[in-house]
Amino acid sequence: MEIEPPPVNRERVTPAGERRGLVLVHTGDGKGKSTAAFGLALRAHGRGKPVLIYQFMKVPSARFGEHRVFEQLGVPIIGLGDGFSWKSKDLEHSAELAREGWARAEATLRSGDHFLVVLDEIMYPLRYGWVALDQVLACLRERPAHVNVVLTGRGAPAELIAVADTVTEMTLVKHHYQAGVPAQRGIED
Repeated sequence: MEIEPPPVNRERVTPAGERRGLVLVHTGDGKGKSTAAFGLALRAHGRGKPVLIYQFMKVPSARFGEHRVFEQLGVPIIGLGDGFSWKSKDLEHSAELAREGWARAEATLRSGDHFLVVLDEIMYPLRYGWVALDQVLACLRERPAHVNVVLTGRGAPAELIAVADTVTEMTLVKHHYQAGVPAQRGIED
């Protein structure tokens, strides 16, 4: 590791634009996309802001760690799907659930009732063609100006990246699966 001196005497530059709702995208092959979105949800909730989380691939009855803590905090987290496609017994049913889920999410975004809306794992239904990208882009452009949106998942389309205000690509450097360590409660779920 190379040691470097801490920055000193830097003039702080404050942007002059107005505060407004943002579109944030967490994408890439690395771990942490949903976790980062949940961190923003906690931050917003901690400031007393209304938050709603939609999970496009989780079942409504899911009870992972995030469901348990958000339930305790009174933050709605709603599963819209029936699990990941490689586990699906009926992909057309999975697609229909994604379309119904998008209709709910779109209505939420357009209502303006929430400061932050998380669309967790929405990239899968977008990439599979289950949810129309042009509808999502139109909704993001037309939502009330104060609504912040976080969209997560691998393979964010270029058109979504172009609309977003902030895009973070999680890069896989090393993963415990590669060393044969299985998923663990409290880490993956």
